Amino acid sequence: MLRVEHIGIAVNKLSVSIPLFEKLLNTPCYKQEEVDSEQVQTAFFRQGETKIELLEATGPDSAIAKFLDKKGEGMHHIAFEVTDIYAEMKRLEEEGFVLLQETPKKGADNKLICFLHPKHSNGVLIEICQDIK
Repeated sequence: MLRVEHIGIAVNKLSVSIPLFEKLLNTPCYKQEEVDSEQVQTAFFRQGETKIELLEATGPDSAIAKFLDKKGEGMHHIAFEVTDIYAEMKRLEEEGFVLLQETPKKGADNKLICFLHPKHSNGVLIEICQDIK
């Protein structure tokens, strides 16, 4: 794992949360993107080398909608950048972590992504991601 790539925060409404985080971080939202496969609308901020990703559900059955129903707004996941997502998935499985996908899928910000089950990482949802080349 190279570095923390971004921190994902589940929010009820981007229209409310984007201005809040612009004030908090003193920087504008630089990108918004809908990821249909995840039923989520995202908004990105850059603070130093790390990005903050706000996530709003676009469907009632999305993982973000379920998270918000259960836990409310707040930190959803921490994403780590990797150089080879396939090799890292294999390594993590060999170390006993449970992956939520058998193969990486396309995520926001031109990334291949895979999540680890939080039961195996002290309750924290971990995402690994790699730039799509």
